[in-house]
Amino acid sequence: MLSRVAESVYWLSRYIERAENTARCIDVNISLTLDLGDEWANQWAPLVFTTGGHELFADRYGEPTRENVLKFLTFDRENPNSIFSCIAAARQNARSVRESLSTSVWEELNRFYLRLNEARMSGDLDTSIYDDVKRASQLLTGIMDSTQTHNEAWHFARLGRLLERGDQTSRILDVKYFILLPTIQDVGSSFDITQWSALLKSASALNMYRRVHHRIVPARVVEFIALDRDFPRSMRFCISRAEHSLHKITGTAPDVYSLPVEQELGRARAELEFAKAEQIIKEGLHEFIDKFQDCVIRVGTLIATSFFDDQPDASQEGSQTQ
Repeated sequence: MLSRVAESVYWLSRYIERAENTARCIDVNISLTLDLGDEWANQWAPLVFTTGGHELFADRYGEPTRENVLKFLTFDRENPNSIFSCIAAARQNARSVRESLSTSVWEELNRFYLRLNEARMSGDLDTSIYDDVKRASQLLTGIMDSTQTHNEAWHFARLGRLLERGDQTSRILDVKYFILLPTIQDVGSSFDITQWSALLKSASALNMYRRVHHRIVPARVVEFIALDRDFPRSMRFCISRAEHSLHKITGTAPDVYSLPVEQELGRARAELEFAKAEQIIKEGLHEFIDKFQDCVIRVGTLIATSFFDDQPDASQEGSQTQ
């Protein structure tokens, strides 16, 4: 297939996933503000760190108030990671390869963009918009799975979505753990448990976590978010399925590594399969996450050099690495 098509479907999928993740994080923070009141009133800056662009935010808005953060992350065209910028970029990529997408995918993405643009023009920051973004993103993923032939283009879209989802899940784990780390007196308190619950909600993992582990225990939360083999938003699941799509694209057998990108992704998958949550916490969760994110960046760069004619777009790589 044409590298132009591969690159466009790969990125449109990443942008849709990124917009959904931003909506999830905002929605959970709004809920925490309502639940915890003054205890959570000033906890808007971590959202900017989670999604990247904190330097741009400081230049444009200064104080991380609720209103400023919501504007920056929802509709700000100058922020490449805002929900609107991501959906606009996804639509632009889809427009350039309409012939490779099903009509249903294009029509739904276009409707999604127009609804967002209408809300942006009205200036209305109704919080229900974040539920709409999550539903629209999941609907698009379902439409793509059910109306697209599962050929190379579909695998490139799946590869992009899973890499983005794994990367964003790791950022949720990193920021919530370190920036919102409670004092030693708070460890094990209801406030601490509420924060860990919020982390799980951000990854839409709370209900599934409770079915497996019941009580909120930090090591078990790390295990579920990072290492669970079956939860579709865990880092391990995302990397494992991304590797499957990569091998479908290259035609290489699952246990054979003919390209550097296959080796890099295979190494990341193996490390996650053999990792233990207690060991990760003992040696440093932040260091573990840093290593994982560096790997995702290398994989993204190797995908670009292996399959796309041009070098990766600087703005795209910059936004995904945050």
